[in-house]
Amino acid sequence: MDITRIEAAAARLKGHARRTPLLGASALDEIAGRRVLVKPECLQRTGSFKFRGGWSAVSALPEAERKRGVIAFSSGNHAQGVALAAREHGAPAVIIMPSDAPTLKIENTKALGAEVVLYERGGREAREEIGDRLSKERGLTLIRPYDEPEVIAGQGTCGLEVAEQAAELGVSDAEVLVCCGGGGLTAGIALALEARAPGMQVRPAEPEGYDDTARSLRAGERLSNATEAGGLCDAILTPMPGALTFPITSRLCGPGVVVSEEEALRAMALAFRHLKVVAEPGGAVALAGALFHGDAHEAETVICTISGGNVDEAVFERALATLKG
Repeated sequence: MDITRIEAAAARLKGHARRTPLLGASALDEIAGRRVLVKPECLQRTGSFKFRGGWSAVSALPEAERKRGVIAFSSGNHAQGVALAAREHGAPAVIIMPSDAPTLKIENTKALGAEVVLYERGGREAREEIGDRLSKERGLTLIRPYDEPEVIAGQGTCGLEVAEQAAELGVSDAEVLVCCGGGGLTAGIALALEARAPGMQVRPAEPEGYDDTARSLRAGERLSNATEAGGLCDAILTPMPGALTFPITSRLCGPGVVVSEEEALRAMALAFRHLKVVAEPGGAVALAGALFHGDAHEAETVICTISGGNVDEAVFERALATLKG
């Protein structure tokens, strides 16, 4: 993986992905005690950064292979990204989703024309095993959510935009907090910034109880979570860091930042109030890290991703209620 692959993905994404803005608000700066800039990938097509990786991977396939169809496993955001990319390329898509995924994400994936196969998290058959089995049975190409070179390259295009937009604002040195599950976005942005903005350091942000990347970075080896089910931040609940992504994050990233679910909910509410954007819990952990963990940062400017905004109404109402207390 290198910048050349990310630039190639950017060329294929041109005219298809949105160039999301880099936002700021003085109220957020006051809470954080430093300048906070936010990259709202919740405004991306399908409501998350995952469209970048989905389009990058599908568009890179040979035409004959693409026509046979693709398969992916996801709690919802990668599902939608791949489903839309496949539909716009005229390719069939099968998406394996956990049965406890937010209803909105399941319904949106079906609406994009994909066949959805549900499974039980922690059941007899892991999603990876289901994906491998179905891909062999049906001749489908498996597009993994983060351990896939073209997916990482697609996510890295977000980092190219961060470097360009920060430079336009006169920012060359910053900590960049990235919502982290398997590490595709984190690794992709880190590679892009290594080449385009070396004064910036990426740091993964995760929810408590699912901080496998933070613990793995400290240990110098991949460690797993005790469980991948039950957490509020469904978009970034993965078993452990990716085999492809972890060597990149361990080389380029600073220490992880771990936030509580309550902090993620409050960050969602503050993003809505001050930036007028809608974040989902997993998509708000980086902003929560910037706002509520000031002691963990040394840089005068913190840039953070809002990685997705596909949230059920009940959860969003719960987030807004945190500002009433």
